[in-house]
Amino acid sequence: MNAELELATDELVILYDKKISQYAFMFFKRVFDILCSLIGLVVLIPLIFIVKIVYLVSGDTYSIFYTQNRVGMNGKIFKLYKFRTMVPNADEMLKEILKDPLRRREWRLTQKLHKDPRVTKMGRILRKTSLDEMPQMINVLKGDMSIIGPRPLVINELDNHNGSHIIYESVKPGLTGWWAVNGRSDVEDYGERLELEYYYVNNRSVKLDLLVLVKTVSVLIKREGSK
Repeated sequence: MNAELELATDELVILYDKKISQYAFMFFKRVFDILCSLIGLVVLIPLIFIVKIVYLVSGDTYSIFYTQNRVGMNGKIFKLYKFRTMVPNADEMLKEILKDPLRRREWRLTQKLHKDPRVTKMGRILRKTSLDEMPQMINVLKGDMSIIGPRPLVINELDNHNGSHIIYESVKPGLTGWWAVNGRSDVEDYGERLELEYYYVNNRSVKLDLLVLVKTVSVLIKREGSK
């Protein structure tokens, strides 16, 4: 009886230690997010002026920002900020493009289009350098997102998770993550992308976050996976 009691006590201690470790991890992760987002906003301010001027010179007077509802932690819906990289009527244009069966199949499989005709010249530069993601520093500072985590889902993407999206939503989505540093747009199969995202969710730790950071710097320098 005493042996069973000691075993049960040991198991409780292990669970308690894991919980404390997780709380500590989340606390330091949030502090890191705040510091990085504040630094990122310093870079973002002059970038806003540059992007706006380039669009104005090209005759595009629409907003340089693009917002979209995304699914965050615990299923919370939030507005994600990005630099607009497409023509203003991109949604209407997509409907016309998807009338092509081959394009429709490509979109259904990857949620992307190869050589997307909706992308502007400035948009291609922003995407290639990943600078289109910079406004998400606002989301990180607000607490909608983290620097590192799975990509925030578009609402209709939940259908691809076969009911297991609750695990995906157990963490904050990230500006960069395991999928982003392991192929990103080069990973054409959506199911493979989800496997990479779920790997991070199920194995998140300080060590894995540090690895993602190191690989993110490498990816940005080499411009791998960005389209």
